[in-house]
Parts: sequence; C-alpha cells; structure tokens
Amino acid sequence: MSRLRIFHDNAPHTPLRVLHEHAAISAELDAIGVEFKQWRPVHPVVPGDPADAILAAYRSDIDRLVAARGFKSVDVVSIAPDNPDKATLRAKFLDEHAHKEDEVRFFVAGSGLFDLHVDGKVYEVLCEMGDLISVPDGATHWFDMGPEPSFVAIRFFTEPDGWVGHFTGSDIAQEFPRYE
Repeated sequence: MSRLRIFHDNAPHTPLRVLHEHAAISAELDAIGVEFKQWRPVHPVVPGDPADAILAAYRSDIDRLVAARGFKSVDVVSIAPDNPDKATLRAKFLDEHAHKEDEVRFFVAGSGLFDLHVDGKVYEVLCEMGDLISVPDGATHWFDMGPEPSFVAIRFFTEPDGWVGHFTGSDIAQEFPRYE
C-alpha cells in the first residue's frame, strides 16, 4: 500500500502526518506541485524482466502519456534483488539532488521510496505498483530502492540528459529513514 509521511526537515524520526489513501496522498502532494496518480498496471511483469518486453506491454499507457506531456524519451528501470550492482545502483540517488526537468515514473511492479525536501518539510512517498509520480524540475529529493531492490519503473524524459542528478551537497538524506 502506498504511503506518504510528512516530517519537519529537522525531525527525521517523528512524522507530522501519515497518509495511506491515494486521494489524500495526491491532494497533499498536489499542494507542493507533485503529481501522484494511481494507474492500473494490467500486464504482469517482474523485476529483472527485459526493458523491451516491459515497454511493449505498456505501449498504450506510454503513448498516452507521451502525447499528453510531450516526452521524447522513455526507458525502464527493472532491478531484482539478485542484481550484482544493486548496492551501486542504490547509492546513485541516495543524496539530495534535483533534475532540470520533471522526474516521471510509473511503477509497474515492486516499490521504491521518494523523499522530497520542500519548504522546511520532507515528504516521504512510498511508491508501489500502479503509482505514477511526477516530481517537478528543480525539486530537491532523493530516491531509495532499498538493500534488496525489487521494482520495475517506466521513466519519461523530455531531454536526453534530463535524468542527470544535480546534487545539492546537503547531508539531509542521511538523517531520514532508509527504505529497509
């Protein structure tokens, strides 16, 4: 079940609010410019499945979002717990960073944890199968896939280098709970 926990950015162990209902999560995130929707993943996939098979399975959903938002590039992140590079992949985006375009992910299997740092608060979003999240360009955040990652996410980009993280140098991400 998806979840949103909201913290003061100086109190990483005491959530101010905890939400589990998609409509409530969506409304809370909408107030900070983050889109959060529930789509129905109708084609079963498992972490580790090849990207081309996942893209083919979700072609109509992908085409619909590309047409609506003008994305020029789509890829798949499919990571299973037996991935030999899982520790390196996990560490890649554990520090606070931003992107120069929206970060859009549709989780078609598994889960991951987005933390957004906005106006003195941290919004911890547990994204699970069926969740579509769009983090606006310039929003500082970090992403944790956990020590045993198991997820498949379709990512959408406008520019080829849109996924490049611009790190803030802050250590705030180390203060907050990890996805364990």
